[in-house]
Amino acid sequence: MNKRRAYEEVTIAHGGNAVTLRPSLRAATILEERFGIPALFRALDDLNLTIISEIILMLSTSHQDAAAFLSSLRGRPLLPFFLSVRAPLSELVSMLTPAPDPKAKHKSTTGKPVTWAEVFAALYDRATGWLGWTPEQAWNATPTEIDRAYRAHLEKLKAVHGGTNDKEADPEQIERNIAAGLDPEFDRAGLHALKGRGKAA
Repeated sequence: MNKRRAYEEVTIAHGGNAVTLRPSLRAATILEERFGIPALFRALDDLNLTIISEIILMLSTSHQDAAAFLSSLRGRPLLPFFLSVRAPLSELVSMLTPAPDPKAKHKSTTGKPVTWAEVFAALYDRATGWLGWTPEQAWNATPTEIDRAYRAHLEKLKAVHGGTNDKEADPEQIERNIAAGLDPEFDRAGLHALKGRGKAA
């Protein structure tokens, strides 16, 4: 698998025209709602011009440039266009989802699957609620930028309020603990389980 670039932006060029694309949270949310993330990859494999055009228009940093870029395709063979943009657009679509955290330890999950729509909603909430970004800043940031900033924010809270980093912690539990004025590493669920056992005894 190709390594994700640090700054997530892609420029596609064809026939003397170029357009710069950026995978913002706004674009990710809209495209996921309209098509679903898997369908975007399929559209690239199937050379679906309608959906590919939507990807370009939605992710373009300049709608005017994107419209001009797509207009230049009229009356021309499309295969050279598809061949030149399919790889960079595939890389770009992968950037619509947060990059894996290289420091995270793999752990099996037993809860119900989370949809991409729920992931994007959570990223928006964290950007505006926990990071203090404006809605516009949140919508214009990429999912990876929000995710990395949020993780850094949690590390800062743990450093300020105490706690260790030598075990994998649940970010949501850390949030709840800090909001309640508790140690970030405090295992509230574990305490309730112990109390329950004591009552049973």
